[in-house]
Amino acid sequence: MSGDGPTDSGGPTRRDALKYGGALVGGGLLAGCTGDGDSATPAATDDGTGAATTTETDAAATESATGDGSYSVTMEPVGTVEFDAVPETIAPFTADYIDMLVALGHGEAAQSIWYRGRYKTTHYEELDGVSIDLSRLTQLWNDGISKELFYEMDADLHLIDPHALTDWFQAWSEQDLDEIRENVAPFLGNVIFRRTDSWHDYRYYSLYEAFETVAQVVQEQARFEAIRAIHEDLVATVQSRLPAPDERPNAALMFAGEEPEEFTPYRLSGNGANKEHFHTLGLSDAFADSGVEGLSTSDTGTVDYETLLEIDPDSLLLRYHRKGKTREEFEATVLDYMKDHEVGSQLTAVQNDMVFRGGPIYAGPLHNLFMIERYATAYFPDAFSEEQLFDRERLASIITEGVDE
Repeated sequence: MSGDGPTDSGGPTRRDALKYGGALVGGGLLAGCTGDGDSATPAATDDGTGAATTTETDAAATESATGDGSYSVTMEPVGTVEFDAVPETIAPFTADYIDMLVALGHGEAAQSIWYRGRYKTTHYEELDGVSIDLSRLTQLWNDGISKELFYEMDADLHLIDPHALTDWFQAWSEQDLDEIRENVAPFLGNVIFRRTDSWHDYRYYSLYEAFETVAQVVQEQARFEAIRAIHEDLVATVQSRLPAPDERPNAALMFAGEEPEEFTPYRLSGNGANKEHFHTLGLSDAFADSGVEGLSTSDTGTVDYETLLEIDPDSLLLRYHRKGKTREEFEATVLDYMKDHEVGSQLTAVQNDMVFRGGPIYAGPLHNLFMIERYATAYFPDAFSEEQLFDRERLASIITEGVDE
């Protein structure tokens, strides 16, 4: 499709139905859900394990179906989008949503990602038959986000929170959103990976709430329920064997380079999909009551070794943008550098080898399973000595073969 928009084929098409569904949100694209403006959408709550709970009205309002096979899906901030068929091509923004599509057996539908380097895929290597070709995904970020790429992809749906484009990256105006929604396809999505941005003043979704919504988009509710069952079993197994809360270490979650001299805090406390696995393990935030804030659109502050030494966390979780480092490679580079550092070497976490990779920033449901297992065995090796805490073969079968209903 050219930058001039779609051509008129003379009659309604499958794409038209998707577009008309997007038109339901109209001018309310950035204002909230469509429908009765007086009805509030209930917010998710957190039960302390990283698994959010919802009211019965959430499930009823999220998806509705009609007798002719069409259906609608609701998610803030966009509202309701109607579908006459499952979208065959979907343009996500962050890797958490792509991981959801892969988990639901629709990885081939994914067309885009904002930056390939932020999509960690090594976990697929442990799942027989599960993979994704990163090279075929259109990278949306290149010193900005071009609308032309959206015309070229010509996706059936943009699985993107519109605020990611207007507020997070400040790349587009509302008029730009209107143009792409009207000329290409609707938007649907919610930034879920963190909860520290002031512009995100609408409902948040937990990882599994967002995952369930995506399952409704691609009509894979049975796959979703099967994966959720694996997740619930894993969480129950892990939490039944954790030490008492006062025996669990705290952790400082931060961004850092390969030879770190300063660190960008990414608070472990609070909610956000990429921290749910840490919450499952009951790790506490080393920065609590320290005055150190977390990374957000408006706060990109850093701390140095001297500040860290004053706090002296029990453990460090370091995120950085290098791809594919094993634990051994991490120890031979980042950890060894810190051990040789005049101040860094004085940190309790460094002396006790309690410095770990911080995991993916945009963690989807498959990431989450592997991260729960990784950190359970890393932090509590006496309680979790076996190599695997969930069934890879069962999970791969759900993804590649589906579920008998």
